[in-house]
Amino acid sequence: MKSLDEFRKRVTGHRERLRRRFLEYGLSAFTDEDILEMLLAFGTPRKDTRGLARELLRRFGSLPEVLETPLEKLTEVPGIGTKNVLPLKFVHEVARRYLRRRIENREYIRSAREVYEYLAHELADRPQEIFKVLFLDSRGRILAVEELFRGTLNESAVYPREIFSRALNFKAASLVLVHNHPSGDPSPSSEDVSLTRRLILAAQVLGLQILDHVIIGREGYFSFAEEGLIHTIKQELARVKL
Repeated sequence: MKSLDEFRKRVTGHRERLRRRFLEYGLSAFTDEDILEMLLAFGTPRKDTRGLARELLRRFGSLPEVLETPLEKLTEVPGIGTKNVLPLKFVHEVARRYLRRRIENREYIRSAREVYEYLAHELADRPQEIFKVLFLDSRGRILAVEELFRGTLNESAVYPREIFSRALNFKAASLVLVHNHPSGDPSPSSEDVSLTRRLILAAQVLGLQILDHVIIGREGYFSFAEEGLIHTIKQELARVKL
């Protein structure tokens, strides 16, 4: 009994130190393991959740990967059940809603960083490339954000037909292309530039606009529009038509 009481005091003391650290320094002072430990503790306050947090990271790789993992996969980990996994799923959905609301009805041109922050939450640490499209109305407000492709992305893997079919369904006037680089470096490859050129050309045929192509990595993001590449590509295509 004494050893159990000592264990509980040690766990309580450790968590109190984590709470004080968060209040004083914010989340920047926390590792992924610290964050998961605290979230799991909300569901099982009397258990030491440090080891569970470490095991989740070992199995799934990173905090974003853990949060994105389906419930049934998480509960395959010994010690993880519906009680302590609930805070993980809840905070993930809260973050999604908060970030989505920040960009809803915003003009994209003035919120490129907000779009990056919203999508970096689920893309920056993914081990495979994921291609998303933001569909915008004629006033530049975001109508929807959809994942359309995943895997190694190149011209043959991204189908314009699917992208523009969804655009017509949403009655979108313009689009923003987004994908991640698992390497962490958001710098565009020659394939990224070629794909962007191809999609801009296809959009022009349908009377739609590609406003930007954002590449997300752990080191930040690259915006084709902010770097002037969207304008350059459109000028090149206009000269070809002439």
